[in-house]
Amino acid sequence: MHINVNEIQISYREVAPISGNPKMTCSQAAHTVLRELWNPHTIGLHESFKVLLLNNSNQIKGIYHLSEGGITAALVDIRILFAVVLKSLSVGIILAHNHPSGQLRPSQADTQLTKKIQRAAKLLDVRVLDHLILGPQDGYFSFADEGLL
Repeated sequence: MHINVNEIQISYREVAPISGNPKMTCSQAAHTVLRELWNPHTIGLHESFKVLLLNNSNQIKGIYHLSEGGITAALVDIRILFAVVLKSLSVGIILAHNHPSGQLRPSQADTQLTKKIQRAAKLLDVRVLDHLILGPQDGYFSFADEGLL
């Protein structure tokens, strides 16, 4: 009897040296990077969820666009989130999503999701450094700055 089984390959490819990437030392640093990388034409249109992937020195390894949602929500599958985190060998993450309404305070769903991600990260020895909420304007909300992490 011959059994055929699919081969799974997992890879992460560095196209630019991480040493030149910014180090995430505070919420403002993360906000600056995220604001530069977010599409200004859609930030006020619909929700999106992204994650900054960090090395042990808190330098950005990359950014992953996890999901794009509707006007009031974006679905986050934490299995996909952590597949990306583990695949990239990241040890720290900064979560980010936008509120098209401009209301920067987290919803109950935002807080529950953050806690769920934190619990999963702890099991995998991954640090959740922050969760930022951006609006169409320049402001942001930081879970870390508000003592919610």
